[in-house]
Amino acid sequence: MSSSLIDVPKDVEVLDQLVEKTLSNGMVVEVYLVKLPHQYEAALFIGGHYKPGPPLPRPLDNPTEAAAYWMGVRPKAGLSQEEGDEILGAVNVKNKMHHCFFVDKWGVAED
Repeated sequence: MSSSLIDVPKDVEVLDQLVEKTLSNGMVVEVYLVKLPHQYEAALFIGGHYKPGPPLPRPLDNPTEAAAYWMGVRPKAGLSQEEGDEILGAVNVKNKMHHCFFVDKWGVAED
């Protein structure tokens, strides 16, 4: 499973695949549950390559039936309502089970 993933950051332990889908352009998008030193997050992989971005799916400003959430940065990947909810639920449950206080600093400028 995770042995074929590329560019995984050193402090990230890949645990379980949460979502896998093939986009209309043929690219395979996978979202994994990952463990960082202090919390659990979701990580996006496109074609097996890690893509930086938010640690949880972000809601789209104008959701459609096909896409209600997005993850990643250049490229972004759209996720359905069901896929996004599944990822959010898995990450939240894992953090709660292990008494981790989830902090989302993605996109916040440091002073």
